[in-house]
Amino acid sequence: MWKDIEAAPPDAIFGLTEAFKKDESPDKINLGAGVYKNEQGITPIFACVKDAERILLGREQTKSYLPISGDPGYGICVQNLLFGADSEIVTGGRAATAHAPGGTGALRMGAELLKRFRPAATVWLSGPTWANHRAIFSAPGFAINTYPYYDAATRQLAADDLLSCLATIPAGDIVVLHGCCHNPSGVDLDTAQWEQVFAISTERGWLPLIDFAYQGFADGIEADRTAIELCARTGGDFFVASSFSKNFGLYNERTGALTIVCSSKEETAVAMSHLKATIRACYSTPPAHGGLVVKTILEEPNLRGSWEQELTLMRERIAATRTALVEGLAAHGVKEDYRFIANQRGMFSFSGLDEQAVAWLREEKSIYIVGGGRINVAGLSSANIDYFCAAMAEAINR
Repeated sequence: MWKDIEAAPPDAIFGLTEAFKKDESPDKINLGAGVYKNEQGITPIFACVKDAERILLGREQTKSYLPISGDPGYGICVQNLLFGADSEIVTGGRAATAHAPGGTGALRMGAELLKRFRPAATVWLSGPTWANHRAIFSAPGFAINTYPYYDAATRQLAADDLLSCLATIPAGDIVVLHGCCHNPSGVDLDTAQWEQVFAISTERGWLPLIDFAYQGFADGIEADRTAIELCARTGGDFFVASSFSKNFGLYNERTGALTIVCSSKEETAVAMSHLKATIRACYSTPPAHGGLVVKTILEEPNLRGSWEQELTLMRERIAATRTALVEGLAAHGVKEDYRFIANQRGMFSFSGLDEQAVAWLREEKSIYIVGGGRINVAGLSSANIDYFCAAMAEAINR
């Protein structure tokens, strides 16, 4: 059946990683994949995760199926992280949470559910956005549009254009927002700008869907949920897709969640019934291990404290790497002002490199960067940052 079918193009990021693995250069650097690495170039397992796994191994008595929405305690832990345990959304039962296979699975379940009840809606994505967003929302058949976000000339948020566009989006459409650590730009909205966004969403009647993959990587666990808390204050409906790949290091456990917030407890029950039906038709029930690890860490005070310390160290290392990158580029004679990199948040930054420079770095220096110039700052370390700065300076000045 495949004789006359053309092969699908490789995924841009995973394909880059495959090419990196085949590269025999001792100096090679992979700044494409969105994976945290420590100073030794390793994606580590959190100590608190290892401790939680030992606890789970001792407690485990069955490998039976989880409920369709996952372990109920996991759902409570996710909601407490998103809104705070004392939030009216949590205490009032206005949120329904389902354990999904990663943040990608959460987004896809949200897309499938929304397509059923808003089939004519357009999904609006930031320009630019995470590459997989378009595929996820196109797959169920949504029309896709883009709202302005990043100003390449100023390397700042295109705030005026962003707000002006959001004010024109029709009622019933769906707007995908990055809760913090915007991927790929690293440029976030401030509190006042978020307030304006959700005032517009309330007035216009479009639905916010917040992709929240990096809680704890910008300013802290509580500080990073500003957008979600402000959205919650509107009292309207919205979706949150969570991922614990980065902030718990559970990449290969595919641990995420989809949370639907409604105007009342009764509406939440209806929403959950349809979310369960959607999940049942796709993967039936979620995998247990990653969700139970997260639940165990968040429910055990000592493990929770260890997790927060480890996450803080990761956040601080990324911030220090950003500063070192700016200083390294200046030391290697780059005339352009790259201080904007230090002001961005999370793992990603637009380097400002054009496609020719990106290709040259790969071919001549074995440095792998996603097309468009996005770099994963967390892929740099004290061992390779000088090599990268020298190569980037040569690419810019050649």
